[in-house]
Amino acid sequence: MIGERAQVVARVVRGGVVESVHRGHVVVLAPDGSVRAGYGDPDVTFFARSSLKLVQAVAMLRCGLDLDGELLALACASHSGEPDHLAGVRRILAGAGLDEADLQNTPALPLDTDAATAWVVAGNKPTPLTQNCSGKHSAMLATCVAAGWDRAGYRAPDHPLQRAIRATIAELTGDGDPLHVTVDGCGAPLFSCTPAGLARAFARIATAPVGTPEHRVAAAVRAHPWWLGGTGRFPTRLIEAVPGLVAKDGAEGVFAAALPDGSALAVKIADGSPRPLPPVVTGLLETLGVPGLGAVGRVAVLGHGEPVGEVEPALDAFRS
Repeated sequence: MIGERAQVVARVVRGGVVESVHRGHVVVLAPDGSVRAGYGDPDVTFFARSSLKLVQAVAMLRCGLDLDGELLALACASHSGEPDHLAGVRRILAGAGLDEADLQNTPALPLDTDAATAWVVAGNKPTPLTQNCSGKHSAMLATCVAAGWDRAGYRAPDHPLQRAIRATIAELTGDGDPLHVTVDGCGAPLFSCTPAGLARAFARIATAPVGTPEHRVAAAVRAHPWWLGGTGRFPTRLIEAVPGLVAKDGAEGVFAAALPDGSALAVKIADGSPRPLPPVVTGLLETLGVPGLGAVGRVAVLGHGEPVGEVEPALDAFRS
């Protein structure tokens, strides 16, 4: 159970008083893959949600997907739905001879508030195109075209594409065949893993040899972080601030990252809140020797619209 053995990983401080705490599970791996620090239960089974998109992209490249650069980063994205994101999804689809009518992901408005407002003001409704996983779904469809697989059933867990993704998750995480399979918010199959396994997968992607699918994914994410998230998004800002970093967030308080030397981390917040992720993740990176991330990880606690405190990582726990 995700709540069992979870420990305090962040404190919400208002006016010098701890108002709330967030509990979770954290793992930090050394470059050799050994566990440098574990807090809570690094081996708990959980759903990594969109943090697995980089692993899914590796599987798609292995199956014949022909994307690199910004469009490969978009295939890994939980994008904000800004105009260039939508244009990029259309480019992926057009390259496979498809269009947005082929998408089967759940309709939604853009994540970005300004983009969502502009979309609605223009008279539009929630669509699969504007949902944040449309980059992944367009890449899944393009993979099916490249491999000669049926497109209509690409979301079925027993589809060849999803079987390949499942096998790649098992391989890169080192967790073995996923114990649980369900449906993600976007409609695609979702496979379970562990925080330690998620960190191992990111370390393998971050250190992969040039020319491999893993390296192609890492290179795309490093070079095009805006396409992975969007304007002002934490993963985008973090990758921009840390040379060589590979990172991705996921719904329900999940985050994973890896440095070029193979150091890696994974975080799962037990209550599902994304609020503590920036200070917790940047605090962990600072323990790995990455300096100057205070502004990137700061989450202010507001009183009448003004900062009166902030969310702080419980670094004493990580160092114990």
